Amino acid sequence: MIEPNSELIIDYELIRNNIQVIRSNLHSNCKIMGIIKSNAYGHDLKKASQALDDVIDGYGVVRLGEALKIREVSSKPILAMQGVYSSDAYDALKKNNIWSVVHSISQLPLAKQYQDDLLFWIKVNTGMNRLGIGLDEFDQCHWLFKDSNTLMTHLACADNPEDELNNTQLKNFDDAWNQVANSMQRSVLNSAGIFNFPDQAYDWVRPGIAMYGGIDFPGLKTAMTFRSQIISIQSLDKDERIGYGGRVKTKKPSKIAIVYCGYADGFPQTAIDGTSVIVNSYQSQIIGRVSMDLISIDVTEIPDCKIGDWCELWSADLSILENAKKNHLISYELMTKMSQRVKRQYLNI
Repeated sequence: MIEPNSELIIDYELIRNNIQVIRSNLHSNCKIMGIIKSNAYGHDLKKASQALDDVIDGYGVVRLGEALKIREVSSKPILAMQGVYSSDAYDALKKNNIWSVVHSISQLPLAKQYQDDLLFWIKVNTGMNRLGIGLDEFDQCHWLFKDSNTLMTHLACADNPEDELNNTQLKNFDDAWNQVANSMQRSVLNSAGIFNFPDQAYDWVRPGIAMYGGIDFPGLKTAMTFRSQIISIQSLDKDERIGYGGRVKTKKPSKIAIVYCGYADGFPQTAIDGTSVIVNSYQSQIIGRVSMDLISIDVTEIPDCKIGDWCELWSADLSILENAKKNHLISYELMTKMSQRVKRQYLNI
């Protein structure tokens, strides 16, 4: 151990494998719009688009800047999912052949000026009530209803297939579909929808978190390993307190390892006792409050544990979902909050 540092190891082969799992759940003509917004959910936007270009059919982003970075390395379709809002931005879309979403009546006047130059996805609000053109306003964008464009919506509760809002949204989408040219393409499903409503996989699906192994489905694996090294080991007697606030007291003589990582690296400060980690292929647990730079873990039962050993906070062997569920968080948040001081490694680009 020369100089300890927390590390984020991103394995693009695992992402490619996850995409194959996704594709195996789709009919053969359905295309995959891989969502790589927010720096590819923390997996590096540009490197991800290079690594995945041969296994997906297009890319979905939020910011125009993201789309332009991808266009530097890929000729695949790119969709600006929240649209753009100025003529300069529309000119950039036109110049770089980037598709755009129209999700509001207020966007129509400017979009109409480019109707012959761009491909548009029309987003209908079917019940999520976040973005989307209402069914009662749909007739105002009739000029967008042409074969080259796509009708889309977004499911609010796709991760809970029993929620009645799913049926409401799917019915509303069908109502919208009946108002447009039926040769238009359709896109309904996000990651959870692909696995819970495969019969609604029309022309395009839009997986995001599933590509990175951030939802619970057989075959998907966490594509990033977040780890750091042990820099100290404390031998404690029974009834000794640990860390800030001393919230935890040992119940027996214990061996506590101190890991060189904390909330300044992106690990949640709110992590509770019992959050799982892996050391030397053994599962261990966090014990005591996470501080800015350090995490305490119980290694009493781990043989030959020593300074310099690696502690995995999540990995392909310890799903990020386990950490997220234990702490009432979502995997998206953990993936996208990695600090810049965390050392990065990229495998299988």
